[in-house]
Amino acid sequence: MLASTLLFTVAIPHQVHAASGTVTSSAATDKTTKYRVYQYNQVLMEFANYKQAESYAKGFTNSHVEEIGSRKWLWNNFPRYQVFQKDTSLPEWQFATLDAAIAEAKKWSYASVRDLGSTGWVWNNYPRYQVYQDDITLDTWKFTTLNDAIAEAKKWGGAHIIDLSDNRWIWDNIPNAEKKSLRDGAAVYKVFQGTFSADNWEFAYLEDAIIEALKWNGSTIININTKNTVYSNIKPYKVYQNDTFLQDFVSLDDAADYARLWGHSSIFMEGRKIWNNYASYQVYQNTALIGEFQSIPDALNYSVQYSNASIQTLDHRLIWDNFKKLQVWGWNGVSGSDTIKAHVNGTIGLDVDSPSYFELADAEGNLKDSSNPDTVTWLQKQGYTVYPLVSNQFNSSLTTQFLSNAAAQDKFIQALVNRSVQLGVPGINVDFESLAGSDRNAFTAFISKLTTYAHEKNLKISIDLPRGSVKWNHLSAFDHEKLGGLVDYIVIMAYDQHYKGSTSPGSVAGIPWTDGGIQEFLSYGIPRDKIILGIPYYVREWKLDSSGSLQGNRTLLLKDIPALIASKKTTQTWDKTFEQYRVEYQENGFTYVFWLENEATVKARLDLAKKYDLAGVAAWRLGYDQPDLWKMILQNK
Repeated sequence: MLASTLLFTVAIPHQVHAASGTVTSSAATDKTTKYRVYQYNQVLMEFANYKQAESYAKGFTNSHVEEIGSRKWLWNNFPRYQVFQKDTSLPEWQFATLDAAIAEAKKWSYASVRDLGSTGWVWNNYPRYQVYQDDITLDTWKFTTLNDAIAEAKKWGGAHIIDLSDNRWIWDNIPNAEKKSLRDGAAVYKVFQGTFSADNWEFAYLEDAIIEALKWNGSTIININTKNTVYSNIKPYKVYQNDTFLQDFVSLDDAADYARLWGHSSIFMEGRKIWNNYASYQVYQNTALIGEFQSIPDALNYSVQYSNASIQTLDHRLIWDNFKKLQVWGWNGVSGSDTIKAHVNGTIGLDVDSPSYFELADAEGNLKDSSNPDTVTWLQKQGYTVYPLVSNQFNSSLTTQFLSNAAAQDKFIQALVNRSVQLGVPGINVDFESLAGSDRNAFTAFISKLTTYAHEKNLKISIDLPRGSVKWNHLSAFDHEKLGGLVDYIVIMAYDQHYKGSTSPGSVAGIPWTDGGIQEFLSYGIPRDKIILGIPYYVREWKLDSSGSLQGNRTLLLKDIPALIASKKTTQTWDKTFEQYRVEYQENGFTYVFWLENEATVKARLDLAKKYDLAGVAAWRLGYDQPDLWKMILQNK
């Protein structure tokens, strides 16, 4: 991968044709995705066309369309109203209109409708009146209107109604003669305040007991014969501000009126939070609450000012966040256990390690296997995801023969995937390079077969592709658009802009060139969350004679550059073309020049990955780096 032969990084000969044998048009449609569809905070799909994005989003509840670059919400169908039964709600109890919410709420007792754009309730059917026959009542004998309660009570003899707002006896159909007869009987009802009862708190007639109980807060009435509690004057509605108790009430309406006087207040009934005036959308930074808002736009405008922020509903469902951290991958370039361990031990913030474990051995599809289960286990115990690399020896003719042999492909795929399953790794990194343009369709078909079988075994496939050009991509062996639809990740090998065979000196990976490479891959319609940006940990030093003619070049590792600069009399000048420092020194009549790679250039590439909202970055390769570099990566990933 360091000095990979990129078949089409130089001028393409006129006789080179696509796999079909005919030259196709180089004018490709830009498929760069601009709109992202979410359900809550989970990405569903990306689109280049807004109408397609909105149409797709409408197939899901609690979805929205976001402009990728700005993260502005362009459309959403988040509900305006939510139905609760006491403190419980269901996903299907969310509605765009108040009428629809009320229609659902009427199916349930103790139901309420909350306007998510304001605070508190806009409708409820909590009972205001309760019907009794003697001292017996039913759950179905609770009503929101007095007329409904009276209509029910008239069906029964010896009935009465209690107004639940003050617990008073307000209606009955008991004749006066019957009342007198009941009062003349033996005591049946006893009033208690807590566990205390007075001698004169015993009554033969229930209404008389209630009149006495109303004189005392927190009182109850017990039927002496049945031992049942038949009446309560305990205040069921308790108002809190945050976790601080403020006051309790007999009447729900009184409790709500009082609670509205306080910010961030709530009403509890039987230990359940049935009402609150919290704003519907809460903004957190990590786990700290930093703001509350009654509308999603206001919450969004506030949230984007903070890193690691999220917007949550009152039931703690995330609807937006900017938690994303770049995945950081690193290739080892070797299979030796000690070297791999040394590589990762020198890193901070590395997520994925890719040891060079597999290789296409021959055209018959035999697999060269250098894997080490103990090393894989060790890496995983250290917290790294392991995606072993498989290569094709970078041999064009070998690969052409292999791709023309279906049986060889099947043999190779089964051996590669089955061995990966045995190793317990979650995926494979495919690095097939130096392919002939005529193998374009065959290579895509091979990757399709490999990915299908790997997915059946719950393995992910990532593939490394060279940074190319939209102008001649159709002539290369890599059908980016089709491959992007098959695999789980595509790594842009965004280096070797100037490589070993270049006829003029230049940067290995200028920053504008890297930026253009990302735009190229996006233009194929590859989703951003599949793209990993490759970063070079090396430069190419060019040797020029006194006339300025190129005499040769060599590779310098990033970690060796500071010592080289310190040992030579170098000059550094800013090169606007590559947006890097050009380093030059003289020695033995020759001029040596290279374009500097350091923390600043690596950070610039991290910034590009974040700018385009890519899945991550990948370093070629581990072992070429400096320890201080990883501290910067950790802080900026």
